[in-house]
Amino acid sequence: MNKYEEVLQELIKASGIEGAAIVSLDGLPIASVLPANAEEDKVAAMSAAILSLGERVVEELGKGTMEQITIKGDKGYVVITEIGQDAVLTTLAGQDSKLGLIYMEIKKAQQKLKELI
Repeated sequence: MNKYEEVLQELIKASGIEGAAIVSLDGLPIASVLPANAEEDKVAAMSAAILSLGERVVEELGKGTMEQITIKGDKGYVVITEIGQDAVLTTLAGQDSKLGLIYMEIKKAQQKLKELI
């Protein structure tokens, strides 16, 4: 297990999320701990595309710098967060997840990952 995967495992254990991935801004997977039904390459590509669109929306609407995107589906959440200028953290959470706890743990993981990347 590499240093990135260790941070992802800590995040999963602390927050109860289902999985997490670190992705480059051009959509390539860096590290992941994902459930069996989530394909790393697809998660990476979609995360980068959504982040790019989110950044454009925030910029066009004058809302400053994009920090995080939360997508809610009927079976859970996807939270996409920038890690510095070079990467994205994508987390997958179930529908009964406590978003406040997840956001807090993502912030902690984000700081650790910024130091590593």
